[in-house]
Amino acid sequence: MSDQVLYEVDGRIATITLNRPEQRNAVSPELTTQLAGAMDRFEADDEVWVGILTSTGPMFCAGADLKTIGAGRGEELSTEAGGFGGFVRYPRTKPVIAAVRGFALAGGTELVLACDLVVAGTDAQFGVPEVTRGLVAAAGGLFRLPRVLGQARAIELILTADRLGAEEAHRLGMVNHLAEPEAVLDRARELAERICRNAPLAVRESLAIARDALLISDDEGWERSAEAMHRVRGSDDVREGITAFIEKRDPQWTGR
Repeated sequence: MSDQVLYEVDGRIATITLNRPEQRNAVSPELTTQLAGAMDRFEADDEVWVGILTSTGPMFCAGADLKTIGAGRGEELSTEAGGFGGFVRYPRTKPVIAAVRGFALAGGTELVLACDLVVAGTDAQFGVPEVTRGLVAAAGGLFRLPRVLGQARAIELILTADRLGAEEAHRLGMVNHLAEPEAVLDRARELAERICRNAPLAVRESLAIARDALLISDDEGWERSAEAMHRVRGSDDVREGITAFIEKRDPQWTGR
């Protein structure tokens, strides 16, 4: 099996790369298996704190491999734990940044929406054109896109299959940072390094609540925030954070 997903670790950051450039990084059964494996590896490694999802070639991802769907093997493009691509529903605790160049269409947009932060090249385009093939965007796009763009604009994109340019995606809040295409990965890494300056346990606890902010009541938010504080209060990282502040130095986090 060829390496359709590459996994590299540099310091505290894992870079996970879709690697089917000749097929526009379309999600195949093999890519699904390998991406799910990469996510298992990422989540299990306590020394890795942030992930970056990116791609080789000029296009981020064209979505599902339609030849696989046409052959009646569409179920092979999902895993039980991770959903489409082994990624969109993966139960991870660590933040992942999408680093997007070129088109991220259909399932490609849904992979991006499953990430926590997005750095996009000025050449990036997003869209969920499944209706043009008689399909439904079933990997999260139909409910995640309205949450990040607002309902009216998202519904227009879903029903017309129009594409969303990088600048508008940035203006509407889907994209955190824009960069020149050749600088996207470097900009994503800079963002990951900024996250890694902070206590990893606190980052994960905070992320879990922030992800659900639009779905939970204030009462549940208060309860979950208090529970998260209780879990981290006795950690080595809290003691280190306070000591470093008193000693006027940078903290040395252990993630424990």
